[in-house]
Amino acid sequence: MARPVNLLYRLYERRLKRELDKSVPVPRHVGVITDGNRRWAKEFGATTADGHRAGAAKIVEFLGWCHEIDVEIVTLYVLSKENLARSAEEVSILIEIISDLVEKIAALDGVGVQLVGDLDIVPPDLRARLEAVTTTEDCGMRVNVAVGYGGRQEIVNAVKSLLRTRADDGQDLETIISELSPEQIGEHLYTKGQPDPDLIIRSSGEQRLSGFLMWQSAYSEFYFCEAYWPDFRRTDFLRAVRDYGLRQRRFGK
Repeated sequence: MARPVNLLYRLYERRLKRELDKSVPVPRHVGVITDGNRRWAKEFGATTADGHRAGAAKIVEFLGWCHEIDVEIVTLYVLSKENLARSAEEVSILIEIISDLVEKIAALDGVGVQLVGDLDIVPPDLRARLEAVTTTEDCGMRVNVAVGYGGRQEIVNAVKSLLRTRADDGQDLETIISELSPEQIGEHLYTKGQPDPDLIIRSSGEQRLSGFLMWQSAYSEFYFCEAYWPDFRRTDFLRAVRDYGLRQRRFGK
């Protein structure tokens, strides 16, 4: 039974891809919340580490799918600020898996890696390995890796950075307040200089942002998939992109 089912999926994928090639606009920037690794592991009687490793392998596969349709920027939510409060054993496993993952991403042809998050709270060994592979050079696809990330903290840090910069320039508080704008805050976000995400995908059936790109996602389109992240398929990705392309974006209207 497995072969006919796989054949049907391949045929369906080809049809979806043809639709994208013909007329459906492709998102320039895709954000993804890779949720469900632990629940996937529990269902299959595997360890938490196995779940996270399966999720990491899926990320590399996912980036290949993005490259196929010319997505320019991908932001991966792989380690939240809250994740760092898990047990020391799990955090240690996550550090090793994420370090290996980011090194694999950086080794992909035409891919540049940028870290987004509060690096001051990231364990030193993880931070060192991640910073070693980051690049500011132009590349075919930019991959933002969100580690130690919290959406509220990002906004707080952006405002602090803005205030410090303006104060260093000799501006008084009243002038800073009177001139403050969303564009100015945007210039101090982790993703400064990048377009906001057009599409945000979340796996595992959960329908919330969990603090992911709170500022940048104001006008993003959202797609929620029932599959746990390790089970997320190319078909699911193409469906998400097709769904995005068929929507009429209103940008808050």
